[in-house]
Amino acid sequence: MTTTLAPATFAEITLPDSARDAIGAELLPLADPVLDIDRALARLHAVFARLPLGALQAVLDFGRHVDTPGVALVRNLPVDPELPATPVDGNPSPDKRTFVAEGVLLGLSQLLGEPVGFTTEKAGRLVHDVVPVSAGAATQTNQSSGVFLNFHNDIVHDEAGRYDVSNPDFLVLHCLRQDPGKEAVTYYADARDISRALAPDVLDTLRAPLFRLNAPGSYVREFAGGAEVLSDPVAVISGPDESPEISVSANGVRGLTEDAEAALHVLQRVCREVAHQVYLEPGTALLINNRKGLHARSQFLARHDGRDRWLQRTYLRRSLWAIRYRGVSGERRVH
Repeated sequence: MTTTLAPATFAEITLPDSARDAIGAELLPLADPVLDIDRALARLHAVFARLPLGALQAVLDFGRHVDTPGVALVRNLPVDPELPATPVDGNPSPDKRTFVAEGVLLGLSQLLGEPVGFTTEKAGRLVHDVVPVSAGAATQTNQSSGVFLNFHNDIVHDEAGRYDVSNPDFLVLHCLRQDPGKEAVTYYADARDISRALAPDVLDTLRAPLFRLNAPGSYVREFAGGAEVLSDPVAVISGPDESPEISVSANGVRGLTEDAEAALHVLQRVCREVAHQVYLEPGTALLINNRKGLHARSQFLARHDGRDRWLQRTYLRRSLWAIRYRGVSGERRVH
């Protein structure tokens, strides 16, 4: 009798010092890449060719194969020699003088897919500064710090009624500054691990179209006056048993039956039980498959004094073709 091992759902990739230093030297003199994004991405293709072949293939395989891990931690990345104060408003820092971090973020990102901006998230910017904001401390958004940010995908409001279709395929989180108390934990729960841990009846419920996702907090706050904006009914888990997809909104999911509501509570508990845990620090980045699993973040102390946790994030699509109906006139990458 042979036993089939479950596929690995977490990976680590560590750059040798020589590659870190060579890439860092290439990135240090470059201008802010978002000023001419397509030319910058072409340049970053050449820069990241300095990755060792094994590391390069690991990142490429992460983005293109069904059976690869849903999350990967990349270590020993180059960093900016100096950082300004962490922004307190969620916007880019006007005082940042070098753009090594942005180059690392976009260099890794373009190996996975196409950077994309959405008008309803960070004003359509391609590089998101993810920092604690005092007004959002207790919200289920990336501005929070005082609450556990529940297991979720990054989803996008879509007038078509499905928030799980035009959402990013991947996101990358790159750490510029760790929180002073080193408390913040990022979690990732892979749908394959989740499905194996769920009771069959709960899994069946989650696979039925008995749920409506609430639009992202940024959309609800800025465009809906705080009111719920619910999707069409969808299943939370879908696809083949060996390669399921999962969809959960951070801002809330409404079960359409008592069993569906109960299944959502079980899902969050099981996610905590099976999740991988990562403490992001400068020189690390987290590659996240936004369809294979859910991510979350622990509560942490924020003082809003310029020394708080500072991540940068990209949203990525394997192709922009399928969301061309959302395109902003005159903008190739903003939808």
